[in-house]
Parts: sequence; structure tokens; C-alpha cells
Amino acid sequence: MKLSIGSMTLSQLAYLVAVDRHRSFREAASSCFVTQPALSQQVAKLEEELGVRVFDRSRQPVVPTEAGERLLAQARVILREAQRMADMVAGLAGEVAGAYRLGIIPTLAPTLLPRFLPAFARRHPRVDLVVEELQTAAMLTRLADDTLDGGLAATPLHVPGVHERPLYRERFFVYAASGHRMLRGKTVTQAALAAESVWIMGEGHCFREQVLQLCGTSRTMSEEGAGGVRFESGSFDTLVRLVDAGFGVTVLPELVIDALPAARRKARVRPFAPPVPTREVSFVHSRDHLRRAIADALVDAVRAALPANLLAPARVQERVLAPEAPAAGPERAPRPGAR
Repeated sequence: MKLSIGSMTLSQLAYLVAVDRHRSFREAASSCFVTQPALSQQVAKLEEELGVRVFDRSRQPVVPTEAGERLLAQARVILREAQRMADMVAGLAGEVAGAYRLGIIPTLAPTLLPRFLPAFARRHPRVDLVVEELQTAAMLTRLADDTLDGGLAATPLHVPGVHERPLYRERFFVYAASGHRMLRGKTVTQAALAAESVWIMGEGHCFREQVLQLCGTSRTMSEEGAGGVRFESGSFDTLVRLVDAGFGVTVLPELVIDALPAARRKARVRPFAPPVPTREVSFVHSRDHLRRAIADALVDAVRAALPANLLAPARVQERVLAPEAPAAGPERAPRPGAR
């Protein structure tokens, strides 16, 4: 096979990777902010120069050819190294600047983003930050295929190659309807919660699995009769509103509780008796030192925006599971009270 790099550009390589990611020329063009004819023309031009058909256009969605798979893998390497060079130049100049794609799980976004994002934007105006709400599994996929630079997620994830920088740990609390029997005491035991009908998050949320463990059940569908997990929702705000409507209880993390009016916290919220369940929140990424200056600035901004009692000690080291180690799955829930 005759191979010529000709006038290959980084933009052309980015277009190849975008088509592979979206399996659609139209969606790839939209993600690259160019017209579809322009992107298609550049991809075809590069294929002609290389003498290789990268995509099989006869199939829908389009898929890479066998040779295309190998070229796409190398294109990702080239794009990563080009970005690494840009990061090095910015670091040498002492700048925190450039594009950064940050993922955040939906159960963190409503309470965490408003705390740190405005201050970060003011302090680092040269950072082009794109934030996306993603469930954990989608975040890990995006980190692996280089369409995401970092993320904020509940950890540990037990996923090989994913680096975790613990930021803080927040306790869980019970939030109950006015007059509910769980409000009679000063604390709530996990055993007592298991006998209640609890509003929980929907499928795909890691917080859902944590609450199911607290309730001592693996049931996920609505149940008839007393006890068990009966209801599911998509956001903490919805869970709170359902309880405020006068029925049932839910479990909420500490930052959600802190955002409630003081009078409602006093009347409706009860802490757990020991062992108190918690969740650890970390900054996660897939490689060292890629856009590290921006990542460090994000970590600093999050830590500066949180109460000191929640923060992980500064001595806590970044964790990464070796590639050869077995993975336990991205949505594995922590053992209540264990962390």
C-alpha cells in the first residue's frame, strides 16, 4: 500500500475522529462547527491522499473499514500529542487557558456547579469550558474515547486507567414529609429506612444504587403494599417536591440538604445514626498531565467553594487502578458507612 501524508492537517484528523464517534457525517460536521459538505470533502481528500478508504459509506450508520480502524487509532494519538504540546506551551507561559470538556453526573450538577463555576469563570477567562451532564457510564466512555477531558463523579469507580482525585465526602440524610413517623427521633437507622416507601432516583444513577443498599433491597420496580422501594424520579428537586406534597421519604446528600431553607431543614431532615452513609466525590480523568493546568484550576475552584468539613485531606493522593487489574464496573455502589 502506497502511503503519502501529503498536506494532511490536524483538522482533517479531527474530522475523521468525529465521524467515527458519531457514525454520521452530518452529526460529525455539527460537532466540528462546519458544514457537512466541507467535512465530507476534507475526509474524502484525506482518504485519496492516503490511498485508503477509512469509512464504509454503504452502511448506515457509517463504520470504519478494517484499515480505517488502524488509521483512526493513530489519528487519536496524533491529536492527543498535538494537544499535549499546546498544553506544554501554555504551562511554560504560566497560563491557564484553552478548551476543556468537563463532565458531571446529574446528582452533582444542581448543587456543585453553582458553587464553583462563576468564580472559576471570573478567575480564568481564557478557559473555554464546556460542561455536560452525563451519567457515570457515559462519562467513562467519553473519557476513554477522548471526547471528554475530565469529570466530577462519585467514587471509587474501580475502573482500570481512570485517575481519581478525591475532593470531598458528603453525608446522606433522610428527608420526610411533615408529620412522618421518621421525624419523631433525632436520628434514623438504616434498618428503619428499610421498612419505608422511599422515593429514589431512576435507572442509571449511581446514587440510586447507594440508596437501594441503604434500604436493604435490590427491588427497582414499583411495589404494591407497605414497605420497600416504590417510587423513582430523575432529580433531587423532584424527590423533594414529592415529599413536600405530603407523602413518603427520600434520601438526600449533604449539599442538597444545605441548599434547603433553614426552617425546612430543621423540620423535615434527620441524620442517620452511625454508621453514617456517605459518598466520595472526585475529579476523574483518563491520563496524566493532559490539560493539567486547567484541571488543577478546576480542582482548586471546587475545593475553595466547599465547606472545610467536607473536604478530603490535602494529603489524599490521586488513585488509579492498574490496567491489568479487574474492574468492578462504573456503577458499583459503596458499602453504606464504609467511606
